[in-house]
Amino acid sequence: MSHLELIIPFGIPPAGLAKDLLKEMHTPALAALIASGGSPQTQTIDAFSHALAHEYWLADQFPPENNANSPAISWDTMQACGLTVDAGYWFTLQPVHIHIARDHLVLTDQRRLELPDNQARILFDIARSCCEEIGMTLLYGDAKTWFLRADDWSALSTATMDAACGHNIDIWMPKGEHERAWRKLQNEIQMLWFGHAINDAREMQGEKVINSVWISCGADHIHPTAKQVMTASNFTNWQDAHSGAEAKHTLLLPDLAEAAINNDWGLWLERIHEMEKNWFSPVMSALKTRKITRLDLLFTDARSVANFSLTPWSLRKFWVKPSLHHLFSIAKP
Repeated sequence: MSHLELIIPFGIPPAGLAKDLLKEMHTPALAALIASGGSPQTQTIDAFSHALAHEYWLADQFPPENNANSPAISWDTMQACGLTVDAGYWFTLQPVHIHIARDHLVLTDQRRLELPDNQARILFDIARSCCEEIGMTLLYGDAKTWFLRADDWSALSTATMDAACGHNIDIWMPKGEHERAWRKLQNEIQMLWFGHAINDAREMQGEKVINSVWISCGADHIHPTAKQVMTASNFTNWQDAHSGAEAKHTLLLPDLAEAAINNDWGLWLERIHEMEKNWFSPVMSALKTRKITRLDLLFTDARSVANFSLTPWSLRKFWVKPSLHHLFSIAKP
């Protein structure tokens, strides 16, 4: 392969924890890559943007023209789920858990919801009936990803679930001409799910109930310039499957997202140590041996994208000592 691009969401730690995390990190390959890459190219978006930096970047909408709306990628997501449509304005609709904090409501990270397909389909059928009553179509993608056709709601501004997670959801709720219509539909679904046998059983088993739905990413067409990304568990297996492919490949490594969104920094350390073994070390070896001729490491936090660009020549700077300084210096409070 000639060019490998790795996207690492939440690889930039918060400034307040950077010093402590740095002490506990044992990532010599990553440190060598970061030091050899030198100062990165960095772009930043507004703190209250309605999607995370990497979400806009993957949608080829970075920096966003309208940071008060989520990326328009529902058609792309539908295609990834094996669904095909040829018309309509479609939103992504996700079953979620919203919990009550001291004086506000907080959206729980969907990654921490165990929702088996048999439960999801029953809840989906209930939600679909609500949508059909008002003349809207709801399609099933997978257990945690559904799609709502709402042609009249194209001006509705929404936020992605990951952007809203862990915050007071008031400022992340949909805004626009049809926000009241959306809230009415949301409330009807919530009421029918409340006290349903599935949620009663979940509660008895100590699981979070599925008590609401989240809407985002409205779109009326495929976005051909959106990044075509792949995922894999480790570099060696991915490389074996793509040996001899002389092209640019973009891989998303989402391992750190759950830990960062939930402020679980012990888990973040575990995951980045796994990434050192599965990705950074073998990628550095491939760069040294020219199996990769260009490497771009894109680290992000909620607001920033930092690109460290390297070639095999970068690793020949014997005078450069391995260090994570260039990465950690990007960290913001």
